Amino acid sequence: MSDLLALVSLSGSSFLSATLLPGSSEALLIALLVAQKASVFGLIVAASVGNTLGGLTNIFLGRLLPLKRQGRWHDTAITWLHRLGPAALLLSWLPVIGDLLCVLAGWLRFAWLPALLFLAVGKTLRYIFIAIVTLQGMQWWH
Repeated sequence: MSDLLALVSLSGSSFLSATLLPGSSEALLIALLVAQKASVFGLIVAASVGNTLGGLTNIFLGRLLPLKRQGRWHDTAITWLHRLGPAALLLSWLPVIGDLLCVLAGWLRFAWLPALLFLAVGKTLRYIFIAIVTLQGMQWWH
């Protein structure tokens, strides 16, 4: 597998993992790190960009939802998200909850630039953490 193919595959997997579709970008990142198929920096960037674009897709989809009151949970969610604002997207890396946060950020019409920045930081920090743990584990194993 070439470096380019590894990076494109990881980016695609990361994109799918950030949408409501199933994906396992973390497992692919770990496999590519262990196989040393591309630079660590390149793998982190590819995973982060793909995952951030997937999160932006969820924000866009959330903007398509009508602004109607949805039920009892609505007030609690709105209060919490308005208090945190786009900074809530630092948690966008969480499984399932992160996808919902992105959709809600779009539904609440968060400003694009702050949402993008917090989304990218949260997703990138996750991949950096995974890479560090994987590389450290590889050193301990050998």
